[in-house]
Amino acid sequence: MPSRSPLDALSLVLGSVEAVRNLRALYVLLATFAIAGLLTAMAENSLAKGAGTWGAVQAGAALFAAFYGGNAAGILVMDEARGALPRDIGDAVRTSLLTAHRLLLALLIIGAGYAVFAAVLLALLWLCRVAVTGPVLGPMLFGLAVPVGVVSVGIALLALVAVVVPLAAPGVWAGVGVLDIVRQLLRWMHQRLVTIALLMAAVSLLTAGVGALVTFVVMAGGRVVSELGVAVVGVDVPAPSLMAGLFGYGLRSLGAVGAPTGSTGHAAAALVGGGVVFALALVLPGLVYLRGTCSVYLAMSDDGR
Repeated sequence: MPSRSPLDALSLVLGSVEAVRNLRALYVLLATFAIAGLLTAMAENSLAKGAGTWGAVQAGAALFAAFYGGNAAGILVMDEARGALPRDIGDAVRTSLLTAHRLLLALLIIGAGYAVFAAVLLALLWLCRVAVTGPVLGPMLFGLAVPVGVVSVGIALLALVAVVVPLAAPGVWAGVGVLDIVRQLLRWMHQRLVTIALLMAAVSLLTAGVGALVTFVVMAGGRVVSELGVAVVGVDVPAPSLMAGLFGYGLRSLGAVGAPTGSTGHAAAALVGGGVVFALALVLPGLVYLRGTCSVYLAMSDDGR
């Protein structure tokens, strides 16, 4: 496969901002956000009423919807990143239900490897005890264990954050098998750790930049519309309270500000509309991050090493 230079890979990552135009993935993420949020609220309500079993079922359903819905959106984003023909949303959901478990299996295998590494490190530190190796050999072993432990633990954590966590899922979305995903990740951890870490830092900065732009749009537009709502529509609720939906607050926030009965309808409508904007503000940076991880995965896969 053709080799990609780091600049080519960075250019591919910068193109991740195009993910905001992927309407299919946007719809799937919004639906996932809404369904998982509704199920979570139902679970909290059930637990508050003492229905622990039913609350646990609803919480599990929320996790199920979030996991498989997020993977379905990732599959759609991966198709776009690879330049493949866009598939139907139903096909993406079916593929997610059939393949998303590979992500859990791959993470389980890598987690087992990290557990073995932790056991070896603990065993080495245990050998450094004076009671085990004596007052001379123990300190000598500990002097060796400190630099080895610091470097190895730091590299292992960097590999976990920069390689395993962000790039395991794109492998599943690309249709790669569990063992192949594990081999890919281990090879990149060994050969391409610094490059991938820098590319993922670029993805994070790009996502933060998109988030900042979205936040400015939401805050500026929300402030103007809320002030106009009070001045033109005549809603008897302070403008900042009308903006509560932009920060994820629901209808219960109306009671906290003592909203008059006559204006409750308009205020509730503002909160619902603000909630939609709040969901979009969360989803758009998320789409950019998903596309960024897919771009890094494809760039490393094309590297051929």
